[in-house]
Amino acid sequence: MDLIVAFIVTFVILVISVYKGIFLGYPLMASLSIISIMAAKRGYAWKDILKMVYQGGKKAFIVIQVFILIGAIISVWMASGTVPAIVYYGVKLIKPDAFVLYAFLISCFVSFLIGTSVGTSGTVGVALMVIAKSGNVNITATAGAIIAGAYFGDRCSPMSSSANLVSYITETNIYENIKNMIKTSIVPFGFSIIFYYVISRIFPLHSASNGLNIEILRTYNVNLIVLLPALIIVIFSVFKVNVKISIITSIIVAFLLSVFIQHQTVVDCIKFTIFGYSMDKENPLYSIIKGGGIISMIKTCVIIFVASAFAGIIEGTKMLNSVEKLTQSVDSRYGIFKNMIVVSIITGAVGCSQAFAVILTHMLNRKAYEKNKVNNSYMAVDLENTAILIAALIPWNVAVLVPMTILGTGATSIAYAFYIYFLPIWNLVFLKFNKNKADFKEDKISNLPYSYLD
Repeated sequence: MDLIVAFIVTFVILVISVYKGIFLGYPLMASLSIISIMAAKRGYAWKDILKMVYQGGKKAFIVIQVFILIGAIISVWMASGTVPAIVYYGVKLIKPDAFVLYAFLISCFVSFLIGTSVGTSGTVGVALMVIAKSGNVNITATAGAIIAGAYFGDRCSPMSSSANLVSYITETNIYENIKNMIKTSIVPFGFSIIFYYVISRIFPLHSASNGLNIEILRTYNVNLIVLLPALIIVIFSVFKVNVKISIITSIIVAFLLSVFIQHQTVVDCIKFTIFGYSMDKENPLYSIIKGGGIISMIKTCVIIFVASAFAGIIEGTKMLNSVEKLTQSVDSRYGIFKNMIVVSIITGAVGCSQAFAVILTHMLNRKAYEKNKVNNSYMAVDLENTAILIAALIPWNVAVLVPMTILGTGATSIAYAFYIYFLPIWNLVFLKFNKNKADFKEDKISNLPYSYLD
């Protein structure tokens, strides 16, 4: 009973914090303290509890290193003209009678390159919203398409912090995970294109302004060379180069481009890398192209660490042992994936953050995969198809609340985020109607579903 009360209290303070704009790390720390006190009341020594906190938290150290690099690369890509060039060329591709579809596709492309839903929403997303408003396009539909596209890359980009987190906690190769994620999303992506094309025909772009691109050309030296940092990420991904090496190489190239092509000073570039990119407030692009930096990732790193520590106590004290036993009771791929969806909804709603949902969902379902001798690659893709995406469907979860705030839209835009909710539904339906193939037989991968992964 005390555990239920603790989770209700945790849920309430997290939701209040989200809506009040309070840093999520504070309520998570308060929740960690509550869980620690509960563990002490159950007879655990404080020395052991602190050890659980440390053991859980230290699991986040490696992925935190990647997060810091991602913060650095976003800002230096802005300084080098890489992000502005992506926006410039992306906006030029837009066709008025398929605007919402292009908003989705451009957001997919940008998010795959920069790996962040917030970064995508804050750059090309804002630009697309400006065009939508000037062209009398349905704002809610446009925002939903942008958010859906932003989560295309947030889910399966080698630059994505969430993809790296899933790769780390499941002890899998991120490039193998990306290959599997792409294969399991082919049908949902195809239907999403159809959906957004239909929506585009219903809400066409009546007029378009090229003012954004004019300002970009005034501020930056835009050419194909400045796309080199992004090309490095793509090429290195193809050859499965270590993510850290890919990001560091791209940072170095972007840094040089910032100095020699965009004529930024070395000192300014260092500042951008640490504190985030910004330009003069008088510049019309000031509110659109800005952000990134190592400092910007500190709060995310704190949330990841505290969430990992939280999971460490729960795992060490076996507080949710009954839930784990319930998830272990299934013996089919359909059953195990259905459990992942249910647990992801609860953890995403209670934790109010994508990282918390991923870590706790993994912890509560891990033994089900181990019992049924399922390769970790399948567990990784299941997490990506549930916890990562479902967090973006919960209005008070920061995973979607921040993008919605940036785009200036409300929760109704989630209804148009078709790709996000159709992907887990499609995979669940696939497993349901392929139940015979989805049953476990020994530990042969060929007997596992998503036969199209093999």
